[in-house]
Amino acid sequence: MLKNKVIAIHQPNFFPWLGYFDKIVRSDIFIFLDDVQFVKSCGTWSNRVKFLINSESKWVTAPIKRNFKGTKNINNMEFISHLNWRSKILKTIKFNYKNHPFYNEAINLFEEIIMFENNNISEFKFNIIITISELIGLDKSKFLKSSDFKINKNSNELLIELVKKTNGDYYLSGGGDGTYLDKKLFDEANLKIIKQDFAHPLYEQYKMSTFQEGLSIFDSFFNIGFKATRELLIN
Repeated sequence: MLKNKVIAIHQPNFFPWLGYFDKIVRSDIFIFLDDVQFVKSCGTWSNRVKFLINSESKWVTAPIKRNFKGTKNINNMEFISHLNWRSKILKTIKFNYKNHPFYNEAINLFEEIIMFENNNISEFKFNIIITISELIGLDKSKFLKSSDFKINKNSNELLIELVKKTNGDYYLSGGGDGTYLDKKLFDEANLKIIKQDFAHPLYEQYKMSTFQEGLSIFDSFFNIGFKATRELLIN
């Protein structure tokens, strides 16, 4: 058993940014939080991410089936299958990144991932994240799904139970966790909280005078390539 074992827990995101993969790098176990309620009323990272579109940071979105009554968990949500959204997104990325230095290196990977034929949003995003993680040299055995634990708890209690179930010593907290984490509950469970404190690395973006952060990791792939992106995250 590892000493000071670090557990990270995060919902699976759509073509995530560098900060998401930094969290994976820093963890010994990374748990996809896939069996919590999908927030129906607003846009989420479940189906959208920012790319440079016409040299501006803009959302690229995949359509989700939202016409359901009551609530659904993330792992029961699906994309709208009859819309040709995969090809539309691929066309948008090809047009906007075709002149970037590492376009030829990265575009085949992007096409392979975006055309993955699974309409379940969780399974689709698992494939994105695990494929990219393997590419940058991360061990896919660190990935688990919260749904496999079948824990009937919410919020802090759910996080604490997941850390305990994986024999963790530390919970790796992301930037948005501070609003709801109850440190007292973690102390009572004899678990420590580590803050990620991710500082976005800078890299050269094609024909951009001002660096645009918070974009999909593919922006880095297209601009500086796979090897240099790995070096941004693993040093």
